[in-house]
Amino acid sequence: MIFVMGRRNETNRLNHKKKVDQKKKKIKDSESARKEKLKQIQKKFNKQNSTETDQ
Repeated sequence: MIFVMGRRNETNRLNHKKKVDQKKKKIKDSESARKEKLKQIQKKFNKQNSTETDQ
């Protein structure tokens, strides 16, 4: 028999909310880390290009 957790009671509702919030936080953190990496790559590329044009 498969038991499906309903969200009608407070405990299950809060557990589900916690799970969803953790998932959103993980996605947000990974996106911000990705943006930061892209900024660093862009900065490195710009620095490299400026030194090549100066020579």
